Amino acid sequence: MQLRKVTAASAAVLALALAATACGSDTKDDGAGSGGGGEKITIGIKIDQPGLGLKTPDGKFAGFDVDVATYIAKELGYDAKNINFVETKSADRETAIERGDVKFIAATYSINDERQQKVDFAGPYLLAHQDVLIRADDNTIKSPEDLNKKKLCSVTGSTSAKNVKEKLAPKAQLQNYGGYSECLTGLENKAIDALTTDDSILAGYAAQEAHKGKFKLAGFKMTNENYGIGLKKGDADLKKKIDAALTKMVSDGSWDKAVEANFGPAGYKNEPAPAIGNIVK
Repeated sequence: MQLRKVTAASAAVLALALAATACGSDTKDDGAGSGGGGEKITIGIKIDQPGLGLKTPDGKFAGFDVDVATYIAKELGYDAKNINFVETKSADRETAIERGDVKFIAATYSINDERQQKVDFAGPYLLAHQDVLIRADDNTIKSPEDLNKKKLCSVTGSTSAKNVKEKLAPKAQLQNYGGYSECLTGLENKAIDALTTDDSILAGYAAQEAHKGKFKLAGFKMTNENYGIGLKKGDADLKKKIDAALTKMVSDGSWDKAVEANFGPAGYKNEPAPAIGNIVK
């Protein structure tokens, strides 16, 4: 009888010890961000945009958005090794946030009224503009109106080239390509005359080693694109923390360093870091 009592007590102690060990080894992304405990954080990025969010051949991630996201995660208490970057395509961003697949998204995510109905935004952290990329030796395109009768690359699913044709250059000849890389090849081979999308994206492509010196940004600033950090609707605490991290990134010089490192080779004349909450229409 005494033996059974001791055995039962021992079993209870063992069960408690195993439970404590299991809790201590939990690496689920819970948003606590205490750092040293090994907590994970999942962040949504683009993986096919050089200079912004790109998955390199060795499986690593590089770009301005990646640098911003890494800085924020560090300020939230996460080590770089505990960041899980996942691709979030433009059409999937709101869904990924609402489902909780990611803690936040840094992926050329322009703040607008429609998106703010579904998610919240910290920032903005970059003010970009729709622009055009042309060959470095092309001096015939000096204004948006000069795109009339020019072959303008339109990436399937993008509205940028359509906007130019409808509002600025009605006689532009839209050429449909499958992606920006194909547009660049066409631009280099003179099959097209210009490529249009956000200037930050264009600068990233132009800054690639294989493209250095071949292209230039026209500097038209046709629209304002306020890039923000997307997060779950109503998470005021996380928004406050991310805004504080972005403010610190600018004040300590890390923001300028990231801009130069990722866009500098393209001669990208970026806007100064925007003030938190200042959405330029």
